Amino acid sequence: MKRVILFLVTNLAVMLVLSVTASVLGINRYMTANGLNFGMLLMFCALMGFGGSFISLLMSKTIAKWSTGARVIAHPQNSTEMWLVDTVNRLATRAGLSMPEVAVYDGPPNAFATGASKSSSLVAVSTGLLQGMTKEEVEAVLAHEVAHIANGDMVTLTLIQGVVNTFVMFFARIVGYFVDSALRRNNEQSSGPGIGYMVTVVVCEIVFGILASVIVMYFSRQREYRADAGAASLMGSSTPMIGALRRLGGMEADGLPQNLQASGIAGRESWMGLFSSHPSIESRIASLQNRARA
Repeated sequence: MKRVILFLVTNLAVMLVLSVTASVLGINRYMTANGLNFGMLLMFCALMGFGGSFISLLMSKTIAKWSTGARVIAHPQNSTEMWLVDTVNRLATRAGLSMPEVAVYDGPPNAFATGASKSSSLVAVSTGLLQGMTKEEVEAVLAHEVAHIANGDMVTLTLIQGVVNTFVMFFARIVGYFVDSALRRNNEQSSGPGIGYMVTVVVCEIVFGILASVIVMYFSRQREYRADAGAASLMGSSTPMIGALRRLGGMEADGLPQNLQASGIAGRESWMGLFSSHPSIESRIASLQNRARA
């Protein structure tokens, strides 16, 4: 229930901010008596598309802590927490990063990195992963998450999502306008968008959004390969990361909220892999093995 309420409140807040901004700037007036103003429409869609993505990015660390119940280790309380902080600090230094926040949360084996920038990031690991892996394997997972931060993957995926959102909204409204125009009688005066416009926009946003998610998920899978390779570089060998992936493949992993699915070390595979945020464990291991032989 906490996650559902948090999701609803966050989305309502984002929509309120964007709607007020669009009204103040006057860029929600893209429909005129002479038809669509494509320039204003594109500005409106870009504001909504990128605005939503960047607001989510700015709130990502806070939302991640709330939705998982992650506890930031400000003062290590035991040897495990001390080792976690020291390990992340060493890996971050090796990657040329400032020290991220380190957190632990209760849940199945998984870990994730998030944050709005390289200097304001969070690395979190689950109790299930700490209990189910050796220290070398956990270190490899931490290196994978640090590599995500070093690669700027959170910002990159946000930009890609913003572009996709913009064009989904843009083309949905163009199709909606022409469908609405075709449904109107010739002698019917236009008094704003009709029911044909609104229904078509909703349907097109759903269909285009599903198609566009294939693009976003492709980039998400590619960043997992890069983070695996980054972990191998930080560890000085591909062996620990391969071992961690093999161990992960034999576990009931995941357990992250929907908004963090793409950020975890493990993710769910979906239909034909097109909608999967992560490549299969086997393909990730094969990629690392090929890298080691090269």
